[in-house]
Amino acid sequence: MPTVISDSSTLIHLGGIGRLALLRELYGQIIIPPAVWREVVEEGKGRAGAAEVETAQKSGWIVLLPPTNEPLAFSLKRDLDEGEAEAIALALEHQADLILLDESDARNLASRYGLKKTGAIGVLMRAKKEGKVASLRAELDRLRNQSGFWIEDRLYQRVLTDAGETAEGDG
Repeated sequence: MPTVISDSSTLIHLGGIGRLALLRELYGQIIIPPAVWREVVEEGKGRAGAAEVETAQKSGWIVLLPPTNEPLAFSLKRDLDEGEAEAIALALEHQADLILLDESDARNLASRYGLKKTGAIGVLMRAKKEGKVASLRAELDRLRNQSGFWIEDRLYQRVLTDAGETAEGDG
């Protein structure tokens, strides 16, 4: 089973469109640091993803694990929010196979550390490729409209083209 660490955004947005379970289907287990738990479940109580993440943690496929390299996490917090910093620190400590990040600053920093990354869009692209979702366009539209996820129009079109969904309504 791959070691996959997640930041808040991917959990919140996939939870917001009812697709959090894709993470379990694709990766088996997801590890999150305490700052992500606080942001999604405690501070996000009543919002998209909160109840889903809490349920997933209780059922054992989302695992809460603090980073042990506190100086690294502290250092990363200069450029990133607490959840992103702890997630990257945890990914480095555990030599994660993958880190789930959506914010560009965090993704850029993860790249500098040599971490393999994806985010909500990448998860949905893989789910489409593996036949777990019928229409990537429908999922991306739900991500934009229901979950408030910002996707640049050029990226939106490129992702759909890569998935073979170029014409309006293709799926």
